[in-house]
Amino acid sequence: MGVRILDLSRYLPGPYLGRILGDLGAEVFKVEAPGGDSLRGIPPMVDGPAGPIGASFGSVNAGKKSIVLDLRKPEGRALLHAMVPNVDVLIESYRPGVLDRFGLDEATLERLNPRLITCSVSAYGQSGPNAQRAGHDLNYLARSGILGLFGPAGEPPAVPAVQLADQAGGAMPAAIGVLGALLERHQTGRGRRLDIALARGVMALGVLALADAAAGYEQPRGGGFLTGGLPSYRCYATSDGRWLAVGALEPEFFARFCAGIGRPDLAGSGFATGEAGEAAATAIAARLAEHPLAHWLALFDGQDVCVDPVLTPLEAIAEAEGTSAIARVGGHTVIRLDVGAGPGLPDPAAPPALGADGLATCAALGVPAELLAAARAVGAIVLPTP
Repeated sequence: MGVRILDLSRYLPGPYLGRILGDLGAEVFKVEAPGGDSLRGIPPMVDGPAGPIGASFGSVNAGKKSIVLDLRKPEGRALLHAMVPNVDVLIESYRPGVLDRFGLDEATLERLNPRLITCSVSAYGQSGPNAQRAGHDLNYLARSGILGLFGPAGEPPAVPAVQLADQAGGAMPAAIGVLGALLERHQTGRGRRLDIALARGVMALGVLALADAAAGYEQPRGGGFLTGGLPSYRCYATSDGRWLAVGALEPEFFARFCAGIGRPDLAGSGFATGEAGEAAATAIAARLAEHPLAHWLALFDGQDVCVDPVLTPLEAIAEAEGTSAIARVGGHTVIRLDVGAGPGLPDPAAPPALGADGLATCAALGVPAELLAAARAVGAIVLPTP
């Protein structure tokens, strides 16, 4: 790819963005504060190159190089300023205004490197009434109108088990934005500032539901066509406590499904709503509860029906073995975004030990020897103990 990235972010959205770009071939230099990214110490722990590290940290930082800079000190900021002219992309996830306090405001970055693409990933964007508002994934989902779509009717919204706003609302649109900006730079020779807001980005997941709401139809939680309101599109329990996901929306699929479970009389109720829909769903649930999941999977094996098991995480990993969605890094499993490159995509290198690549990063990014010496003298760059 031939692209160099300074990744000043921490936790999930920014680092995952760096991982995506790293998987595509970019060289990613992770700039950490003294003590490192807090994600390093969050359990469960796995073996790292210099001792145990958090599995989550390893997953989103595999393949990067680590340098520890104390940006509270002018000597640390001087090192960072010296690196900027020699990179293509800068990723940051501070609250709006913090980058300016490091002397890396938009005008300064433009002067240091007019070809630089700066990608700011924040909660609510760089401006506006919520710009300084604190939050986490659940907050962004709530404010975006997405959280209220999850869960059964009459119950509190269900908390998603994955970080939708951080990943699908932040890292993924940011990756698209960075790639688009790189293409634009190839044509114009100029960089760009990207303002990625998690709460804005995750709204795109509601491309259908929010558009329907704007048009006057707001789906009831758990009762919409695609939120569990139809007999033909919901999850049903089996006798062994497992779940079967039925997505047989088309009449021909639902008719085959109903015939398979021995209830062909229900074939016309796939789009039934209200009392009729619930009566059909109750009948289907009673039938599926008579046998374990394996029975139904064997029954529908090879048939064009749109039913699938609700797999556990470990089952899903096992099924994806050999694809580009799974990588093995340092003896543990890393999940990565499948961008269609196929199973030949090389596995990333192990996640970096804290500050292990400090000197190499300075050399690779053209930091003058006198700046490095000044930073070392005051502890503005923290190097691992030999």
